[in-house]
Amino acid sequence: MVYMEEFTMMVEVPADCLQEIFGQNDAYIRKVEQDLQVTIVDRDGGVRITGASENVRKASGILQNFVKLIRRGNAIEEQNVDYALEMSREDKADVLLEIDGDTICHTISGKPIKPKTLGQKQYVDAIRKNMIVFGLGPAGTGKTYLAMAMAITAFKNNEVSRIILTRPAIEAGEKLGFLPGDLQSKVDPYLRPLYDALYQIMGAESFLKNMEKGLIEVAPLAYMRGRTLDNAFIILDEAQNTTPAQMKMFLTRIGFGSKVIVTGDASQKDLAPDAVSGLDVAQRVLGKIDDIAFCTMTSKDVVRHPLVQKIVKAYENYEARNMNRKKAQSRNGYRG
Repeated sequence: MVYMEEFTMMVEVPADCLQEIFGQNDAYIRKVEQDLQVTIVDRDGGVRITGASENVRKASGILQNFVKLIRRGNAIEEQNVDYALEMSREDKADVLLEIDGDTICHTISGKPIKPKTLGQKQYVDAIRKNMIVFGLGPAGTGKTYLAMAMAITAFKNNEVSRIILTRPAIEAGEKLGFLPGDLQSKVDPYLRPLYDALYQIMGAESFLKNMEKGLIEVAPLAYMRGRTLDNAFIILDEAQNTTPAQMKMFLTRIGFGSKVIVTGDASQKDLAPDAVSGLDVAQRVLGKIDDIAFCTMTSKDVVRHPLVQKIVKAYENYEARNMNRKKAQSRNGYRG
């Protein structure tokens, strides 16, 4: 057994930041203690950290970064704590501050929209630099929401003249024909997540006004056929549910001055079991073309409730085990 000498460090944490950093019932600080195997105690206007020297250093860096984030007007949430601990394991503690400096825009209520993880930051940077970006990853990684924020920012800055949002109308066990109303009423349920993001960022009044003018269009993918889309910011959501023909049709609609974001989660296909996804084919066909970027996010980039991150991670592990088992069976000549 290797004995590790205990090390103690005092970190200055202003009194007005203590409650937010410690969390309700000290929940956040307990997470840090448990993860890094340190003891953290509030003492005389500062915080005393005790444990192995390397872990104390990491805990100190996390707390100091939290103080800086609070001073910038941020609220510390459980997701911040989890991600800070994740980054500390990779010695990337300062990533939180670097990411926080990139504000895309503000919601109608004034809340800043910014990337919250390194994967999200790389995704936003790729959108700025490339004409076509594929945002890939599990639910909760902000693929669509960040793309919408970038689209609205480009629209407000007159970088594009309109926004076009589309997704395939693929049903999970229910046919469009069973839904009441006209065609728009039937496709609206499939486009609702796009409307929700637009309302939150633009406000309902501004969205409806621009939609009436034809400057914002929300439509099923089938409506894209036969069109050429110039000077537009185009987002294709749920692209894992496209066929290869639909994906090719969509990508060849792009005109001059346009920017395209394609988002999808390969683990949540609603296609027939034997159908090939257009998203999977696009990754194989377009991977080496300049001005097309593929950004893959993982469970580390999930910014919803922490339980969602655990669920996504559990499914990733399960699917990886299945894949390894199938490879092993293939190597052993299994034909069952």
